[in-house]
Amino acid sequence: MVGGDREAVEAIRPVLEIMGKNIVHQGPAGSGQHTKMCNQIVIAGTMIGMCESLLYGFRAGLDLAAMLGSIQGGAAKCWCLDNLAPRILQRDFSPGFFVEHFIKDMGIALKESARMGLFLPGLALAHQLYVAVKALGHGKDGTQALMLALERMSAD
Repeated sequence: MVGGDREAVEAIRPVLEIMGKNIVHQGPAGSGQHTKMCNQIVIAGTMIGMCESLLYGFRAGLDLAAMLGSIQGGAAKCWCLDNLAPRILQRDFSPGFFVEHFIKDMGIALKESARMGLFLPGLALAHQLYVAVKALGHGKDGTQALMLALERMSAD
C-alpha cells in the first residue's frame, strides 16, 4: 500500500520489495495511508465478529474447533479465522500486531473519517472495545486479546 508519484514509487520498488511481497501503488501521496486505514477498518469489524462467534459457540456448548472447521471454508472465510481463532482456542494472546498499535490506527481512521464527514459506528465501537482491552492490561498483547475483554464483559 504505497502512495506517491508513480515514477518515484517505481524507482524505490526494489527497496519496498525487501519489506514486502505485495507492493501496490494506490495513487497520489496519502493514498497508501488511506488504504491502510481501509484495511484496519475491515479487520476491526472482523475481529468483533470472530471473537463474538467463539464466545457464542462456547456458551452454546459447541466444539469450537469443529465449528471453526465448518465456517472457515464458507462465506465467513478470512485470515483472522484461519490464523487468530486457533490461537484464541489455545489461549495464545501473543502479539502479531499489538492492541495499542491497533488502537492508534483506529484513532487515525476515526479522525480522518470525521474530517471527511463520515459516520463509522462499527469502527467507533471496535475502537472503544480495544480501549477496554488495553485498560485490562493487554495493550502489548495481540489483537486477538479482544476475546479477553468480551469474556470479561460476558462473565456471570
